[in-house]
Amino acid sequence: MKEFMIGKNDAGQRLDRFVGKTVPLLPASLAQKYIRIKRIKVNGKGAKRDCKLELGDSVQMYVNDEFFEVPSEENAYLMITDPVLDIVYEDDNIMLVNKPSGMLCHPDGKWSYNTLISHIQAYLYAKRQWRPREENAFAPALCNRIDRNTSGIVIAAKNAEAMRIINEKIRSREIDKYYLTVVHGVPGKKHGMLEGYLFKDAKQNRVYVRKQPEPGARTAVTEYTVLRSKDGLSLLECRLHTGRTHQIRAQLADAGFPLLGDGKYGTKKRNDRYGETSQLLCSYKLVFSFESDAGALNYLNGREFSVDRVDFVSKYFG
Repeated sequence: MKEFMIGKNDAGQRLDRFVGKTVPLLPASLAQKYIRIKRIKVNGKGAKRDCKLELGDSVQMYVNDEFFEVPSEENAYLMITDPVLDIVYEDDNIMLVNKPSGMLCHPDGKWSYNTLISHIQAYLYAKRQWRPREENAFAPALCNRIDRNTSGIVIAAKNAEAMRIINEKIRSREIDKYYLTVVHGVPGKKHGMLEGYLFKDAKQNRVYVRKQPEPGARTAVTEYTVLRSKDGLSLLECRLHTGRTHQIRAQLADAGFPLLGDGKYGTKKRNDRYGETSQLLCSYKLVFSFESDAGALNYLNGREFSVDRVDFVSKYFG
């Protein structure tokens, strides 16, 4: 319990507004609940949320200590009382979550709580599977990430051992990642490999395809299969053989088949015809293909997971 004395600067303020200012990490809905069930009191007694505080009043808050911390990326999960997750798979070690297009995996340059990792941590915190006050050495974390406007499966580790193993398997390419995308045009080959080198311009947050090796450029290999074609558009399945920034978007655009909706590597004029403002790209399937021992995660070897539905597939190809 923490107690606050009301000085002249806070006198005349509503109780709920004082709580919101004093405990910024406490979500408004939870603050209202705590006032209602008398976990927040005025002068030792229950009070209504619109109670006007007076000089010399004492406000007692029976609220978990973590809510009194300074807001930061590390405790952003506390702001989420109703985490929204599309869970593809979950066990004691990992979660596979279908991230919606438009959501960041992590905060992007400034503090934000409405991110995939915050929703995952809030979910595990609410289930009491993660107790941050007791587990200072590890917080649930993402093993991979995808762009804000790309949807699909992201792997989250619930413990340090799972994090280490998954990261190792990603580095050694023992987890196969498959994407679905819609592109402008119809590739001449139904199946092919796009091979080249990607040079990243960090200032522009853009990569450039190079045909030959050069300093700073990294090998990029994308395998694609044309699943369907209709009205000048094609539905492709892409398998990543390397994991570079914007790899699929840049290589397909370079090959003459930019992703529908992609404003960075495509053209606004072509996208406007369809009303799409972000790339149609979904990391829809993962296959665990371990070639070496995976320790505590050996039970995942050979297993395949995919999302149930990809909206843009039904929209353009029925």
